[in-house]
Amino acid sequence: MAPAAVRTPAGARRIESGGPWPFVTHVRYRLADGSLLDWSSRAHRKRRGHARTWWEPARLGWWVAALFAVGSACFAVGSLPGYSSAVGVRADAITYFVGSIFFTSASYLQFVQCINTDPEASGSRHWRRRLVAWQPRRVDWWATVVQLVGTVFFNFTTFDALATGLNAHQENLVVWTPDALGSICFLVASELAYAEAGHRWVSWRPHDLGWRIAAVNMLGSIFFGISAIAGYVVPATGDLVNAALDTSGTFWGAVCFLIGSLLLFPEASQS
Repeated sequence: MAPAAVRTPAGARRIESGGPWPFVTHVRYRLADGSLLDWSSRAHRKRRGHARTWWEPARLGWWVAALFAVGSACFAVGSLPGYSSAVGVRADAITYFVGSIFFTSASYLQFVQCINTDPEASGSRHWRRRLVAWQPRRVDWWATVVQLVGTVFFNFTTFDALATGLNAHQENLVVWTPDALGSICFLVASELAYAEAGHRWVSWRPHDLGWRIAAVNMLGSIFFGISAIAGYVVPATGDLVNAALDTSGTFWGAVCFLIGSLLLFPEASQS
């Protein structure tokens, strides 16, 4: 199978390909001069080149890393023990909301990076200029789209959390539900990104930086999922299922995302 994102180099033939079915994330080409070319979806998408405009991977990779780092830091700070008591409940909620905006900004730029991938497998350094595109045959397209949707859900839940006087039903409807949906999206997106980096749905490639980034983000999504489950408001009592787990799940998830975002800086430098 040929990868959906790029064209086969002129005169080359594919001698090996693979990826998490039904997607192709790795191809080995025999070029016309007899040399070999290994193409990998994640590495190709994040190729540096010589950036001249904001949408090229060299700059987008840096901005994605920076924005995710700030967003993760906001969520980590917001869930620190004692932070809410020190600054007040509303200021704590604002911290989460600001963090969600940085998450959404980073996710959208990551999506733009994906759809503007160099169309040549050999690297023509030809950059497209698109802000939206439909590319469902690409696993990275699905990963970035699903994650972007998840961040929008987090925008809703953190904004609605600014409201006061909500009863248990209202809290579950406007705060917990988008939080749960956002957490599900993050889990799905993390698995797709993990599969792209490892070229299988389940893999072990700790020597690969891209795989390590995807793996730590997967762990962060699992923590966010645990937090979402624990954050459900029990209608009969008005209490959370587990308030401590709700907060700690958010904190450790944010720490994982912060680590993953910081690792994006060296990945952008070496691509």
